[in-house]
Amino acid sequence: MAGMGDGYVGTAQDAVRIRRLEKQREAERRKIQELKSKTASSNGQPGLLQFGSSTSEILETAFKKETVGLVTREEYVEKRVNIKNKIEEEEKEKLLKLQQEEEELQLQKLKKRKIKADPRLSFADDFEIDNEEEDEEIKNEESERLRRGKFGKLGKDPTVETSFLPDSEREAEEQAERERLRKQWLLEQAQIKNEPLEITYSYWDGTGHRRVIQVRKGDTIGEFLRAVQQQLAPEFREVRTTSVENLLYVKEDLIIPHQHSFYELIVNKARGKSGPLFHFDVHEDVRTTADATIEKDESHAGKVVERHWYEKNKHIFPASRWEIYDPTKKWERYTIHGD
Repeated sequence: MAGMGDGYVGTAQDAVRIRRLEKQREAERRKIQELKSKTASSNGQPGLLQFGSSTSEILETAFKKETVGLVTREEYVEKRVNIKNKIEEEEKEKLLKLQQEEEELQLQKLKKRKIKADPRLSFADDFEIDNEEEDEEIKNEESERLRRGKFGKLGKDPTVETSFLPDSEREAEEQAERERLRKQWLLEQAQIKNEPLEITYSYWDGTGHRRVIQVRKGDTIGEFLRAVQQQLAPEFREVRTTSVENLLYVKEDLIIPHQHSFYELIVNKARGKSGPLFHFDVHEDVRTTADATIEKDESHAGKVVERHWYEKNKHIFPASRWEIYDPTKKWERYTIHGD
């Protein structure tokens, strides 16, 4: 573009502004050149007023001619005041004329207003139109663009995938939905934990004494043993005199620590050495036809043991098979004999 250096990068608006400034500079250079030519012409005829001299210069020359010789002070002052008034009137006329010229120039610019191309297009060019209605539309569009921002608002392509982009509104909705689902899940789990659970167990002191007790699914093994102690205390003196910490609960040959809950065993579908840890009734596999590909569905009564008895007999079957329950250890198949 004209007036732009090789390294210049700008919009079409910048190019239009540069061309307008260059035209103004060119007009000023022509005026200066004309003034120089007139000055040179005036210098060629010294002592004479040249055509085109300003009114102030003419008045000053006339004042000098009228005051040649002897004049009174009052006449000098009066003539000076008259000359000054005429010069001020001349300045006012010049200012009025300049204002009129400026208004005419603005009117011409409006009539020949140039369409401003979209600044996002580096190759856009400007075109001239003379229709006043289109000029008014352009002015309205320009005002609207400036109101929205320097470059306007870019539109979105509805065919482009944007789900991977950050979206504060979508993230807030997702967070609210996650929080709702979390509260709903916690409520459901609390309801499950409050459900009653009937447990068949056997107090083991070398022989079995089977009992049934009801607890909640959310109770821990320690809470279950405290209820068992209260149930067995009237019949067994050693249970009545011991503490809950000295009672053990053995299920499917695994000693379940006191901090674990029945809910945890049920939800995780925990497995023991000789059967599932999430069934607390007693039942046997009653299939008439053996099928090695299907695991036996058997559940044995858990044993409640006094710790002192276990320490004395842990080298004798069945206590020799018992070991501490480890949630990370997986039992692939059930066994009832051996280690």
